[in-house]
Amino acid sequence: MDSDAIVTGTDGGAALLQRSDVPPSSSGVAAGAVMCLLSMSSIQFGAALSSTAIDAYGAVGATWLRLASAALILAVIVRPPLLRFSREQWIGALLLGAVTACMTMSFFAAIERIPLGLLVAIDFLGPLSVAAFGYGASWRLAWPLVAGIGVVLLARDGNGWVGNLEGVLFAGCSAIGWAAYILLTKRVGAAFKGFEGLSMSLIVAAIVSTPFGLFAAADALTVKGLVGMVGLSILVPLLPYALEMVALRSMPTASFGILMSLEPAIGAVAGFLILAQPMTALQMLGTAFVVAASAGATLIARRSE
Repeated sequence: MDSDAIVTGTDGGAALLQRSDVPPSSSGVAAGAVMCLLSMSSIQFGAALSSTAIDAYGAVGATWLRLASAALILAVIVRPPLLRFSREQWIGALLLGAVTACMTMSFFAAIERIPLGLLVAIDFLGPLSVAAFGYGASWRLAWPLVAGIGVVLLARDGNGWVGNLEGVLFAGCSAIGWAAYILLTKRVGAAFKGFEGLSMSLIVAAIVSTPFGLFAAADALTVKGLVGMVGLSILVPLLPYALEMVALRSMPTASFGILMSLEPAIGAVAGFLILAQPMTALQMLGTAFVVAASAGATLIARRSE
């Protein structure tokens, strides 16, 4: 099975997307790699810098303000022709927008409750499991098990378990959302020109999150706070989502997956530098397990193409 060909169908099942026979150029892969690294850094440091916004507006309120700001900025720049999109394009944008809203709300709800390094490690189980299960029941399913061991190591700080069950559940929801997001982004990026698909999906995400976030954030809104949220919305989600969509157009999904395996480590570094969340030697080992599992699963998938 071609790992570049898997996309999520409108019925929630798997469909195949024709891949070009022309191999990506080395310059395209290199540019995609730089975009991936910038995207990961933007997401993790943007998340770490969000503690003040979450304290002010709550996780759901801060998420809604981010999505609404990002959607407005990109809509002004792109000006998507709403009346000219096909039914298939609308379905793709609606699916990606709904997934983006749920994933982002779950991610920031988890930040309130568990350390960032543990959150990102759990989050990464989603796309890792998709990569492993996409090749059927085989020894490749050991990779999610290795990552799971890493998560357990990350969940202990020497004195006991860190975080709480509610935070872990939110992180699990974010993991499922991230898996679907990667697959749908590949599909939407191919169906739309430029950033029209991203713009549409962010508009949908902002609308989906409005019933939850508007009431949570309304009482605390200030001009200064709104300006700060616009800046944070550029770090997450606008810049990383745009970079990932461009990267997925210029490089194989397998290469993308290998690079994204660094995200748990970047999340741990961001948590340490900005949130003062130190890591024990055992937790560093857990991070290494998650990174190794992701890179290993993606490399094996690439060789199986």
